[in-house]
Amino acid sequence: DPNRAAKTVETGVPPANPTASQPTRLPLQAGLLDQGDTIYLCTADDEGNMVSLIQSNYRGMGSGIVVPGLGFMFQDRGELFSMDPEHANVYAPGKRPFHTIIPGFVMKDGKPWEAFGVMGGDMQPQGHVQVLTNQIDFGLNVQEAGDASRWHHEGDNEPTGEKMENGGYVEVESGIPYESVRELRKKGHDVRFDVGGYGGYQAIKVEMHGGRRVYVGASESRKDGMAAGY
Repeated sequence: DPNRAAKTVETGVPPANPTASQPTRLPLQAGLLDQGDTIYLCTADDEGNMVSLIQSNYRGMGSGIVVPGLGFMFQDRGELFSMDPEHANVYAPGKRPFHTIIPGFVMKDGKPWEAFGVMGGDMQPQGHVQVLTNQIDFGLNVQEAGDASRWHHEGDNEPTGEKMENGGYVEVESGIPYESVRELRKKGHDVRFDVGGYGGYQAIKVEMHGGRRVYVGASESRKDGMAAGY
């Protein structure tokens, strides 16, 4: 409501506001955020608890609803749900409508094996398949699995609201061998090269060494992020 909303927003200061008697400290000026979409994080503790979490505003400022006292905003991926009662993705109580917010978590023999995620809209499910295939089928470690070159199906994506009409096309990162691209084209795929990267991956994997649980963290260079332990 423009009649109730604040006309201006003043930049805040840290709780311990610097004074003239503290010449070596300067007030922090937090600039206004002009962009931002999705973040993914995972964490694990010494008792074996693991968390895989993703937060995505989706469009603009998300839902516009901020949790009082906590400062984070609820996402607005509900925009992708259908109000058509005949649609498979119709919004309904107690239902998990289909969308692309996917914090990944893998169990093995009933125990946590890996908390992981790949950010990037419709790249999330595509990226999840690739990083897991890299580890399980190709034997790459948790870092190599994210560093490896990726492909991305683009063009028509029903999960993000577009209609599937012509099958779209496949974009590949520069590290994909041209021999592979040539074989895909022979099979009829529309394959295109792109210098960009697809998705942003982070993970924590559980490994057992000498009967002890060891966490192995990974964070790749397609986005900001880091793996840290303490």
